[in-house]
This record gives sequence, C-alpha cells and structure tokens, in this order.
Amino acid sequence: MSTDVLQTNVLVLNKLWQVVDVCSVKRAICLLYLRHAHAVVKDGGSFYTFGFDDWKDFSQHAGEEDNFIATISYRLKIPRVIILMLYDNLPPRRVKFTRKNIYRRDNNTCQYCGKKLRTEELNLDHVVPLSRGGKNTWENVVCSCIRCNIRKGNRTLGEARVKLIRKAKKPNWKTFVKSTFPVDSKWETWKEFLDVAYWNVELEED
Repeated sequence: MSTDVLQTNVLVLNKLWQVVDVCSVKRAICLLYLRHAHAVVKDGGSFYTFGFDDWKDFSQHAGEEDNFIATISYRLKIPRVIILMLYDNLPPRRVKFTRKNIYRRDNNTCQYCGKKLRTEELNLDHVVPLSRGGKNTWENVVCSCIRCNIRKGNRTLGEARVKLIRKAKKPNWKTFVKSTFPVDSKWETWKEFLDVAYWNVELEED
C-alpha cells in the first residue's frame, strides 16, 4: 500500500464523544500505540472502542477491501475515527474573526462582483469604511477582489454605486465548523458523528 495513506484524515473525538479535530493516519496510530486514544468502529447500531492491542487483533480479521498497513509480523487496519482517552475539552463555540475565516465564510468570492478567486487575489473590504465610522466586525468586513476594492475605495456602497451580492453576517457556528470536516463517502462513520453526536451538543446562545 502507498505511504500516502498515512497522510489521509482520521476524525478525532474527545472523551465526551465530541468532534474536536482531524489528524493524519500516522498520528492516529501513534496515539493508539501510546494508549492516548482508542479506535472507534460502528457495528450495527452500536459503537465499539479498541485499544492498540485489541485493534491489532481486530485487524487480523478485517476484510481484504479494508485499508490496512502491513508490517513484518502483522497487519493493522487503518482507523478512521479515534477517541482521546484524557482530553475532554469542548470544541470552540464561536467562529474566530480572522482573515482566513472571512474568506471561508464568503467562499473566496468577491462580495461585489461575484467572482470566485484564489486567496492571494482577494482583499478584505470594510463595507462602511473605518474612516466613516465602520467597525471590524463580521457584518462590516467582506471579501473583495482587487479591482472592486480599488473601485469602491474609501466610499460607502451608495457613494460607490455598488451592492453586496449577499448581506455580510456572523457565520453560524454549527454550519461553519461542519464545513471544515468534509465527509468522505468511504468513511460513513464520520457522518454519524458529524450529524448526530457532535450536533446534538447543547450550545450557549450568543
């Protein structure tokens, strides 16, 4: 098997069974070996966890269609979900106001002309300029291509005679975070946690 599989993604849960991260297969196996995590498998309607030794035994009975890593003396099935044994922190409950997250919210699309561009071809624009009383907020900062940014300049929408293709707003935390964990159709167990376990956690209201 190609070593590229070692860099593919594994879903990481905290000990409360909440999604907190993704990591590489290589990292996941290290965590299993160090007994910092267990592999998670769904069988029927139930989920089961396996420590490293149990996972090694389980792997010997895995079907040939399952991905596995072969060693000299045994083979190891590639885990697609692991649960951390000690980490119980909750995932963040608000989307950080960063350049990267603004690009992600706007799907790398200029909010004036609608063109989707590479990150390096985009700027951030204040809908109401800072010099005119605008703020650094989700509702006032949007992606803009360089051309539209120059065209609008230090003017309001009305003065520049431009319109937003959609109203800027603070992204919904659930929807936003879910988009960072794309579900591979081969790994249906991911979908179980993203659609059920993760999203049923009660959140604080803003």
